Amino acid sequence: MNVVHPAKRFTGQDSYPTRLPDKERIIARQDPVIWSAWSEDAPISLEETRHYEEKGYLVRRDIFTAEEIRKLIDASANIRADASDIRSEDLVTEPGTNAVRTVFRLDDHSRIFARLARDARLADIARFLLGDEVYLHQSRLNYKPGFTGKEFYWHSDFETWHAEDGMPRMRAVSASVLLTDNSQLNGPLMLIPGSHRKFIACAGETPQDNHKSSLMRQEIGVPSTGLLEKMADEAGLDAATGLAGTVIFFECNTMHASNGNVTPFPRSNAFFVYNAVSNAVDAPFAASQPRPDFLANRGVAKALDIVTGSFA
Repeated sequence: MNVVHPAKRFTGQDSYPTRLPDKERIIARQDPVIWSAWSEDAPISLEETRHYEEKGYLVRRDIFTAEEIRKLIDASANIRADASDIRSEDLVTEPGTNAVRTVFRLDDHSRIFARLARDARLADIARFLLGDEVYLHQSRLNYKPGFTGKEFYWHSDFETWHAEDGMPRMRAVSASVLLTDNSQLNGPLMLIPGSHRKFIACAGETPQDNHKSSLMRQEIGVPSTGLLEKMADEAGLDAATGLAGTVIFFECNTMHASNGNVTPFPRSNAFFVYNAVSNAVDAPFAASQPRPDFLANRGVAKALDIVTGSFA
């Protein structure tokens, strides 16, 4: 891996001020999109590298064997069928019901998903994109049941991670592993291609314990509808779809959302946020206190022990 930008801790003033008292602002990106130089031994092709650089996301298919995918699906179903051993703070249910919506700290609650997080087929791509060793900033299991699955509104993850977790730079990437088939109908991930190149500094101060309401419906740290309309008019919208086992990597500042699911077909995914070790979180940039540990790993940023081979 040819690292273009050496790994060193960020120091200095805030390059991405947000949660502004007056109105939202658009700030040019201050960081690279890809922190390594591509070479023949890179874990993704040159075409894929260029796609990620331009669009802010990458869809990879046929990474896992059928047996591996079945094991992941079964593990996911078992967690949802019996969440009695899961810490209450790690568990989010659908509004108005007891149906499981999200399980945080997934790598704590499942050996197979802990193994998946360290799999080279995911983590080596994260290392290449970020030009550094990586650790898990967050992991979770997302469910969007048929008929009643709720939407996730438009947002940039980095805006929240910067404002409320204290992530200094845009040096993180999310990997979403599809555990059900995702079509354009059952609430797949939607993205505004190219939106990662501009930071939307949002208006409105961060309320105390904002995470308690934002996990159900995010209202702080989101762009205005007018700005979203302008971005979509200029760049369009992409839907990241695929069969179970597909992996979607998307840059931490890419604007994304998903519709509610009123089809009979549930949508589920395992979600891992890889952050550069040199980009470990510190004090929040726009909140009075950091979010809890289940939302942002605030321990020592220890590089993942990456493993190869099948887990089936």
